[in-house]
Amino acid sequence: MNVTIRELTRDDVREAAALHRKAFPSFFLSSLGEPFLREFYRAFLEPQGIALVARSEAGQLVGVAVGHTQPAGFFRRLLIRRWYAFALASLRLVLRRPSIAPRLLRAVTYRGQTPLEVPGALLSSICVADEARGTGAAKSLLEAWTASVVEAGVGEAYLTTDSEDNDRVNAFYRGANWGLHGSFETPEGRKMNCYTWQDGAV
Repeated sequence: MNVTIRELTRDDVREAAALHRKAFPSFFLSSLGEPFLREFYRAFLEPQGIALVARSEAGQLVGVAVGHTQPAGFFRRLLIRRWYAFALASLRLVLRRPSIAPRLLRAVTYRGQTPLEVPGALLSSICVADEARGTGAAKSLLEAWTASVVEAGVGEAYLTTDSEDNDRVNAFYRGANWGLHGSFETPEGRKMNCYTWQDGAV
């Protein structure tokens, strides 16, 4: 599939949120709904954000990748500046399911940290439409994202993904020259792999 990759704009945010929810239907962020996801994607429009979209020849949004070069500072500023927007976006779900409040708090106070020491930019999310899977679009998008990181003056990056029942995704990152840095378990018992990437590494 031939795709055009460019920076995420405000006009892309609504489609990006819808694509994320469709690509990750069982993930916690998706359960918070598209209003919350729109705030999530809108946050990456600030200068430290590295946010790209891929569109097909017909103009359809088929992929999105977002992250940031300064994870800790980015999320700290995000919470200060947009706490009210995230609160409003998630209020209805919290009222229906009060038990999710602690996990929601951990999500919005996340700083990109893992129990492992990792340097560089954080790839927060990458997803592609069903029709784009297996076409090379995801690889092109990931390569464009790391190229943008290098252009921003950062030579390393990391990401986390599920270690169990996630063989295709783990193989994708290994095939794209991301190395397994280590594994850890979240407070919810979710087992995660942490991958790192370095400019010039083969």
